[in-house]
Amino acid sequence: MIESIIHWDEKVFIWLNSFHSDGFDPIVLQLTQTITWVPLYLLLLYLIYRKDPKNTAWVIGGIMLTILLADQVSSGLMKPYFERLRPCHNPELQGLVHLYGRCGGLYGFVSSHAANTFGMATFLTLILRKNQKGIYWLFLYALIVSYSRVYLGVHYPLDVLFGALVGVLSAYLSWALVVILKQKIIKKVLE
Repeated sequence: MIESIIHWDEKVFIWLNSFHSDGFDPIVLQLTQTITWVPLYLLLLYLIYRKDPKNTAWVIGGIMLTILLADQVSSGLMKPYFERLRPCHNPELQGLVHLYGRCGGLYGFVSSHAANTFGMATFLTLILRKNQKGIYWLFLYALIVSYSRVYLGVHYPLDVLFGALVGVLSAYLSWALVVILKQKIIKKVLE
């Protein structure tokens, strides 16, 4: 069963990875760079501050906790545990992978880019959804960054899918911790 899933994942990867063009390659590579998204992060900081200036530190702390959890689970726990070679390191796929940019570390299950971006999108949606109706567009940002990893030849689709799941779960856990801690601190202050 697992071998069938892995075989299907490789086939879907090869198909998705084949949709590239020389002109589009540098653009997609740039989409995976943190510096590209600085204007988005600044806009998000503004929205967070505008929503509730008193709780900005709580929200930023929650985002940091989400990314810390997502990144540590994906890179520190899952990649070394599963040891699934990235497509660009897989000898069986040599000559079939369109690689643009660096291949990265040896193992790729799960995608840290997907975990981090979906984690941030989920956490901010949980926080801002009542005041910022259009905040769900953050999932488009996460999807673009995540797809770029397949396009560039460094992750299989299931790496991205499970990375997104790690990010979403990390966000819910962080959100719950922030809510609980905030309530405990407020309760102590009021006593």
